[in-house]
Amino acid sequence: MFRSRRWGLVRRLWRQRCALTQCGLSARGQNEGPEETLNALKVSAHNLFKKLRDDELELLVRILASRGSWDAGCIWCPRAELWVGKQTVPPHVLLCRLYRWPDLRHAWELKRLCFCEAFWRRGTDGASLCCNPYHYSRLCSPETPPPSSSKASTFDSSKLQIYESSHSELRHHHRNDTTISRNTINDGYWCKLAYWEHRARVGCLYAVHEPSVQIFSDLPKGNGFCLGHLGIGARSDAVRRTRGKIGQGLLLSQEQDGVWAYNRSEHPIFINAPTLTSTSQRNLLVHKVLPGYSMKVFEADRSTTHRSHSSPGDGPCDPDSARISFAKGWGPRYSRQFITSCPCWLEILLNRPG
Repeated sequence: MFRSRRWGLVRRLWRQRCALTQCGLSARGQNEGPEETLNALKVSAHNLFKKLRDDELELLVRILASRGSWDAGCIWCPRAELWVGKQTVPPHVLLCRLYRWPDLRHAWELKRLCFCEAFWRRGTDGASLCCNPYHYSRLCSPETPPPSSSKASTFDSSKLQIYESSHSELRHHHRNDTTISRNTINDGYWCKLAYWEHRARVGCLYAVHEPSVQIFSDLPKGNGFCLGHLGIGARSDAVRRTRGKIGQGLLLSQEQDGVWAYNRSEHPIFINAPTLTSTSQRNLLVHKVLPGYSMKVFEADRSTTHRSHSSPGDGPCDPDSARISFAKGWGPRYSRQFITSCPCWLEILLNRPG
């Protein structure tokens, strides 16, 4: 007669799941039809919900309702895997499949994000793990095949000289830029960020001291490089439309194996960096990174290798940098050949001593 609060929370959680018609799980199992797959997922999800407290269920509801825009803490659950039909999956993979990526298959396709408490527990095999689906991203890197809907376009490095000359102001001044506020001149930053609209840099260089930084235009709560606070000048319609798509933007983090970019927005970002290619490859790649995906944009060892293999004929190319365009791609596969034609883009300048 009287339904409990817990029953209501579980019902809301099940209603918030991804559209299972996009899942394609039934094609993986010859003996499972769509109805069997749906029932198997529902049983597994309810078994997992039983292991969570009421306050954890409520927290999960709020996280899903905000679609990750609200930075919440970890949701801990037992590490034991759950049966989905004839297969077993870890709890965090199950929730990521239900609420973010219906086509997710394996745990190695995921990357734990740096703001997850479990990120700092590497090397410890605890009895529980975080199952907050917004504490994970899909992995997209040059070492693994990109998702089927992504593009990787080639960018001729011989054309970099034209590109570099169009914004040489930054190359001459980014180390000692007089427009940097006093509290960012001190040593200790690991990178500086420059925001551009077409060929014009907007605002000051932003020095990053913390291990990670959020770059966003609109975020309910959060600290970092807020593009929405930059001065508004005479902007084209293309810039205004693209600015409206940045939203939660991206998370840039310095980790043990390099610098990672996580696309938090609802639109793709496009990344180009010298260390994403081998020294023998003349063409640099422009990688399309879908919402919810992460890509490593810098690796120190590769940067050193690129520097040692450079020659005068290669043209100017800074191996300690990366460029990210919001929503719009560039290169041979797009109408824009150079990143300076993109409405809104970001330059990452790594601070490498010596």
